[in-house]
Amino acid sequence: MENQSRPKNYLVESILATLFCCLPLGVVAIINASKVNSAFDAGNYDEAQEASESAKKWMKYSIIAGVVGIVLYVILVVVMGVGGAALGGGY
Repeated sequence: MENQSRPKNYLVESILATLFCCLPLGVVAIINASKVNSAFDAGNYDEAQEASESAKKWMKYSIIAGVVGIVLYVILVVVMGVGGAALGGGY
């Protein structure tokens, strides 16, 4: 066995991104994260590294999608609140 270091699997980060940010993209990150250790243990170092990089990429995409969604939601609430107040929709 070569003296290779195990790539980071990003499993915890992927699970958190799935729970708090974007479910579909987070699931893809979890799937890739789960491949890292098994590929490394099988001696497929290149495959393990690729799975690690892919898990990191999808985890980041999930976080970005979650942040964008929250920002758009806040903007929508503010615009609807201002629009409602301008139309006399207040108390």
